[in-house]
Amino acid sequence: MPLYLRILTLSSMQNPLGDFLRARRQIISPAEVGLPHGVQQRRTPGLRRDEVAVLTGVSVDYYTRLEQGRERRPSDQVLDALARALRLDTDAADHLHELARPRARASGVDGGDDRVSPQVLRLMNRWDDVLSVVLNRRTDVLAHNSLWAGLTMGLEHTDNVMRMYFLDPASRDLWVDWEEEARAMVAHMRAAVGADHGDPSLVGLVKELSEESEAFRQMWARHDVRVRRRDIVRLRHSLVGDMTLWHESFSIDGAPGQRLFTAQAEPGSPSERALAELRAMTPLVDRSGGSSSR
Repeated sequence: MPLYLRILTLSSMQNPLGDFLRARRQIISPAEVGLPHGVQQRRTPGLRRDEVAVLTGVSVDYYTRLEQGRERRPSDQVLDALARALRLDTDAADHLHELARPRARASGVDGGDDRVSPQVLRLMNRWDDVLSVVLNRRTDVLAHNSLWAGLTMGLEHTDNVMRMYFLDPASRDLWVDWEEEARAMVAHMRAAVGADHGDPSLVGLVKELSEESEAFRQMWARHDVRVRRRDIVRLRHSLVGDMTLWHESFSIDGAPGQRLFTAQAEPGSPSERALAELRAMTPLVDRSGGSSSR
């Protein structure tokens, strides 16, 4: 494995807080935080360490130690100041706090119970007009209904959404706004995983995607963090045409790490008719509740 890929995939296990801070400051311009551009050519993109230190109200030496992993117990006040300086939204600020103070979880990304409850399966299978799929923290597909099966029929790597997006070129035809969609899922996985960067299943997935996809490498290196809750998804299916769907996702509180993703069309819209066509041509998944894709 090339050295730069090894650094990319493994460094966040060794110093996740420092990697996050470094990545976030490098994508912010001085103008965004009210600093003058200056006349000297900047050696690195984004903000310098000394500029973040000034904005945060700490010494350059202290901030440098944070990035280098030599200071591991910043106060809440320092973390809040960093979040403001780096223009972090709520999800990213929460992620920053978790990296600084990882919470013990009952299980890792794939170490828990990935079985989807029969009640959730029955609910999904009764939604004839709603695409639905259950993912775990590393975006493994744990269960899906018939519409999801019809939507992804013919695609590769349907056992994991990240692999499907980045390793199957056909996914770029299905998702009209592929780059935006893929970037959103990368940010979602970072938010869902939190500080569990040492989980072997996650390390293996990131290594695989980093080796095979330049697009993934670039998106993962940004350290974007945002839970996907609601947005618009535009699709172009080879058999039923274009669809614009409203996406909502929900945490399954009875199964930590599992999240139910849904997508539906506006009533009476062409997208609703396209979904109906897709449903009519899709073999039914076991409607008794056995829709697991595994």
